[in-house]
Amino acid sequence: MGIQVEFNPDLALRAFNTEEREPEECLPEKLETETKHSFLKKGQRNYWLEGELPLLETKGNQQLSRPLASIIILEITHFKKNEEIWTKGTYIIKEVFDINNPKINFEGINKIK
Repeated sequence: MGIQVEFNPDLALRAFNTEEREPEECLPEKLETETKHSFLKKGQRNYWLEGELPLLETKGNQQLSRPLASIIILEITHFKKNEEIWTKGTYIIKEVFDINNPKINFEGINKIK
């Protein structure tokens, strides 16, 4: 048995108000710059804390949207809930993107300025 840890180059959350999901597992109703939000992800996950990351929408099974926004993760904590490991944290939205614009905003975790 080993320690299962996932390294995430982005924060992928479900659509706002997805059924059978906690609010923190979902995107905020409206993406606005300089707003602070909580997130919750199942599993022990590591995120880069020294710069901006893309915020994505996930439909599950690694079906991800293009970046919706650029965020900075402020803090993360790992904890046990019903004998399962979870990761929770807070992030702030730095920039919101127009997903209909073909402009590339990130290359991996590197934000293009």
